[in-house]
Amino acid sequence: MNEILKTVEEFIVKHRICGNVLIGFSGGVDSMCLADIMHRLSASHKINLTAVHLNHNWRGKDSLQDEINCKNFCQELGINFYSETLSDDIPHTETAARDARYKFFEKCAQKFNSKTVLTAHTASDNAETVLYRIFKGTGTIGLEGIKEVRGIYYRPLIGIYREQIEEYCKTNNLTPNIDKSNFDIKYKRNFLRYEILEKAKEINPDAAKAVNSLSTLSKETNSIAEEYLEIIKKQVKNDDIYNTSKFIEYSHPVQNRLIYDIFQEYKLDYDYEKITGVRRFIEENAGSKSGNTLSLSNKLMLFVSTNTIKIIKPEALTDFSIDITHTGNYETPYGTFIITEATSSNEEVKKKDEFYVCAEIADINFTIRTRREGDIIQPLGMKGHQKLKKYLNEKKIPNHEKDKIVLLAQGKEILWAAGTGISEKIKVDKKCTHVLKFIRKEGANGN
Repeated sequence: MNEILKTVEEFIVKHRICGNVLIGFSGGVDSMCLADIMHRLSASHKINLTAVHLNHNWRGKDSLQDEINCKNFCQELGINFYSETLSDDIPHTETAARDARYKFFEKCAQKFNSKTVLTAHTASDNAETVLYRIFKGTGTIGLEGIKEVRGIYYRPLIGIYREQIEEYCKTNNLTPNIDKSNFDIKYKRNFLRYEILEKAKEINPDAAKAVNSLSTLSKETNSIAEEYLEIIKKQVKNDDIYNTSKFIEYSHPVQNRLIYDIFQEYKLDYDYEKITGVRRFIEENAGSKSGNTLSLSNKLMLFVSTNTIKIIKPEALTDFSIDITHTGNYETPYGTFIITEATSSNEEVKKKDEFYVCAEIADINFTIRTRREGDIIQPLGMKGHQKLKKYLNEKKIPNHEKDKIVLLAQGKEILWAAGTGISEKIKVDKKCTHVLKFIRKEGANGN
């Protein structure tokens, strides 16, 4: 049996590939080799194979001819074929093309009810990817290169070099498409392939294999590190929140790796400089009671305080002010404020989220609102006033949550901060007059 054919069959058996299977099919040398092999193996492994082709529409008639060639090849072998063409407004960049390609594959997976998409990445592709990541400043995880399996994507040729694949096509009289843009070194991957790796052969004729050996060693080393890190994570992390004091006890390399995991979990672009920048931010703010935030993307921020390290999503804040003139329920953007008259029964059954106060409503107008510049409060048990900002800091309220706290106010004086505390001025002295309660809307963060 041909060596490549044997390798692919072993891959199929290892990953139990069967049923509706898609193959990303450009018609180039790699994908044509894979399509031919999968056609040969599909019947014996009960695979219903569909080749899916995305016409990037970059080269006009040449792109259209490539699509026609792919369709004809599939018709000759009896392989199902499906194609789409990208619109002209997609940028002609490697990144845009890759993003469009994977969106197309995912769309096809739904259309054809498939959980398996084969791509024709090779060992040569892996070597180029590792080099690219080295020059971009990747960590050891990046040196692992292209994963054999990632989600619905499977790469049967990842252990086969391009020279072997070209020989397979030649031996089996296959005529792949030739995309001239694949030779244009203005594209980064082509530059690595034809300039860097070719020059590297002057040092080591098996330069690509040497790079892939580094990739394999990285996988093994990272596997050992993962076992150690799982123990650490149990000590410093609860759900998605890290304990700050425990986090900073570890060495910088361990902290860097934990930060890397955050970047990976939220699919954020990273390099060593970004990771060390986050680590320094954590060190600088580990003593902050109310915490500070660092923007990681336009949708995510890192919050760091004395107690916690966590990812938060910036929210649009709603400023509001509602007059309180009688007992009842008042709807706010963050939940429902309820004020009721006290009775002997509800004085006896005090609940955690309720405050019992002495406040005459009839002659005094209150408002419920969010905080304002110049707000003050007389904390429970204190004789004097202090700025609300200082009060919230002492309560260790995170900065990003302060503007979402619902306040009961009389002018600039705060009488109750929902979920946080009450003023000395409305404490129960001899008799409770009213009960305050705030029911926060589900998904509305804050105290």
